[in-house]
Amino acid sequence: MTKQDFIKCGIAGWCLEVLWTGGISCLNHDLSMTSSTSLLMFPIYGLGAFIKPISSFLSGNTILFRGAFYMVCIFAAEYTTGSILKSLGICPWNYSNAKYNINGLVRLDYAPVWFTVGLLFEKLLNPTECRSHTYKK
Repeated sequence: MTKQDFIKCGIAGWCLEVLWTGGISCLNHDLSMTSSTSLLMFPIYGLGAFIKPISSFLSGNTILFRGAFYMVCIFAAEYTTGSILKSLGICPWNYSNAKYNINGLVRLDYAPVWFTVGLLFEKLLNPTECRSHTYKK
């Protein structure tokens, strides 16, 4: 993991979060599409840089396998970092009111989002590699 990869993932995560929360605002009839994030999220999204060495290990696997693997890793990182921040009283998210939450720290209904984000980060970190046509027999 390089500092540049950490920064790329941190910025990409922030941008995705702004788009996501702005889109949710719009769906909730806030036509100003107000977005929100936290400075604490930058290093958490920056951890996505670990996808680069993992992607080398996973090369040769299908997109479904890789996406599912990244999704599980992201859930684990979200739960772990959320637990630490919650113990400090500074966790910027609380999913307690969501139907499929675990301890208010992760939302299982976000599985497709994290699946997609993992694959986006894989492409961001490995821009010249094309894995979309990789099949295992």
